Amino acid sequence: MVAYCSRCVCPDISAVPTAFDEDGVCTGCRVHDQKPDLNWDERWEEFKELVQSYKTDNNYDILIPVSGGKDSYFQTHKIIELGLKPLLVTYHANNYLPEGEENMLRMREVFDVDHIVVRPGVDTLIKMNRLGFKVQGDNNWHGHCGIFTTPIQVAVRYKIPLILWGEHGFMDLGGMYSYNDFVEFTAKHRLEHSLRGYDWYDFTDEGLEKLGMGDIKEGLTSKDLLWAQYPNDEEIDEVGVRGLYLSNYLNWNGEENSKMMVEKYGWEPARQPFERTYRTFSNLDDMHENGIHDYMKFVKLGYGRATDHACKDIRGGKMTRDEGIEMIKKYDAVKPRRDLERWLDYVGMSEEEFDCTLDGFRNPAVWRIENNEWVKDNIWGEPSAYGPVYQDNTNNVRNNKKVG
Repeated sequence: MVAYCSRCVCPDISAVPTAFDEDGVCTGCRVHDQKPDLNWDERWEEFKELVQSYKTDNNYDILIPVSGGKDSYFQTHKIIELGLKPLLVTYHANNYLPEGEENMLRMREVFDVDHIVVRPGVDTLIKMNRLGFKVQGDNNWHGHCGIFTTPIQVAVRYKIPLILWGEHGFMDLGGMYSYNDFVEFTAKHRLEHSLRGYDWYDFTDEGLEKLGMGDIKEGLTSKDLLWAQYPNDEEIDEVGVRGLYLSNYLNWNGEENSKMMVEKYGWEPARQPFERTYRTFSNLDDMHENGIHDYMKFVKLGYGRATDHACKDIRGGKMTRDEGIEMIKKYDAVKPRRDLERWLDYVGMSEEEFDCTLDGFRNPAVWRIENNEWVKDNIWGEPSAYGPVYQDNTNNVRNNKKVG
C-alpha cells in the first residue's frame, strides 16, 4: 500500500530516497522548510570566497556541466558575474529537442565561453537505449551515466579541480540531505543512486553474461563506452577534483531562474506542451525524458513527472495539494503516443515487445492484478485499472534487480 505525503503529493515508494515523519510529511517538504530560515547572504559570501580561491592565471577556473537548460544558463551566468573563466561540458545523447539544441549551442555565443560537447556514436546510443530499457527499465540510463561521467573525465584531463553543479536533485525533490550538510558530488552517489548500481561494464557483452542477460547482448565493448568510464581515485586525487552544488549557496528557484534567463539571454522553453506533464521548461536536452522515459517510471513505480512537478509547486506555494492531485489525474497515466512512436522507430522495437518487457519491472508493492488488468491505489482514494497484463512480473528474475 502506497502512502502519500500529507502536505505535497510525494509517494513513499519513490525513485528518490524519501522518508515520512510522524505527521505524514515527507523529507522533501521538511528540507524545503529549511530555506526561509537560512542566511543566504552569508552563504553566497562563503561561495564567492571559496570559488575565488580556485582562480588561476593559466587554466580554466571552474568546469560547469551543462545541458543548455535554464539551470545551465543560470549557473554560467552566476560564474561569469563573479569574473571567473568557466569551461562548459555537455553530454549529448542524440535526442535533443530542436529548441533545446539551439539553447545549448547558443551558450558559447551569449557567454563567450569555451564549450566541449561529447557526442557518443549514434549506433552506440541506440544500443544503449535498448539495453538500458531491457536491463533496468530505463531507456535513458546512458544519459544519467554520461551527464555524471564526461564532466569528471574532462576535469581530470584539463586539470580543473572545481566543478559546479546546479541543484542536488535528490535533496531538492526527496530531502535526501539537509541544506546544513553542504553536500558535494561523490562517485558513490553517482553509482548507487544516479546509475542505480549499474556501471558501463554491465552493458558490454561480457557484463551482460555476468548479469545472466547474455540473450540481449548488443556487441558493445569497452572502447565503445569510453565516454562512460569514470576516472579512478588516483586520477581524481591528483587533480583534487571536487563538485559543488550551487543550490547550497543561494536560494534556488528553477521557475524564477528560467524567467530571468529568458529575459536576459533569450533562452527558450519547449515550443509545444509535453504529453505527460504541465511544465514546459524542464528536460529539453532529451525529448524522451518527459515522455517515454517518464512513462516507464509510472509503469514501474506508479507515478510520474507530473507528481514530481506538483510536489515542487505545492512546496513553493504555486498550487494547492488538491490542484496537484488534479495534475496527477490528468497526466501521470498518459501513454505518450507521439513520443512512444518516435522511440520505438528509433530503436527498432514493437509496441508489444515494449509493453511486455516493461511489465516485468512493475513494483509489486504498487501494482496488483485484477481481472487481467494492472491496478493500483491512487492518492485520491480510489483504485484504478491502468491497462492489460502483458507479463506477470511475480516470478520475473529481472524484477529483482535494481529498477529504480
